[in-house]
Amino acid sequence: MKISTKGRYGLRLVLDLAVNYENGLTSLKDIAQRQEISEKYLEQIIILLHKSGLIKSMRGAQGGYTLTRHPRDITVGEVLRSLEGPFVPVDCVQDRGTCLRSSKCATITVWEKIGNAVNEVLDSMTMQDLVTDYNQKNGSDFCI
Repeated sequence: MKISTKGRYGLRLVLDLAVNYENGLTSLKDIAQRQEISEKYLEQIIILLHKSGLIKSMRGAQGGYTLTRHPRDITVGEVLRSLEGPFVPVDCVQDRGTCLRSSKCATITVWEKIGNAVNEVLDSMTMQDLVTDYNQKNGSDFCI
């Protein structure tokens, strides 16, 4: 199971907003510069994050983006699932009813346990946890 570039960059985008949460709105241009990611690519990602209800935007000269909730109330799992979809190691875990072998499958338990473990890790970490890690590493040279 690999996280795509969209997922990695999206998590960095949300972390940037979390680090700057107390400062109010942040422009996409500023995020793009800090993260060294194309602003055009971030525009595509921000649409998905906005649709999922994780971020909100304000238009205008003083506009920008911010999180809809405090970083402590947003999990890494929420962010990644909004960009990547559900984290399941094989499709049949999610779509059990469509698998003709599901009633006889002895390996489904393995796939379910792997998926559950991954989701448990992702849902146990909040954006505030990542902000704390960021701040402990003094931010300036830390790659987010």
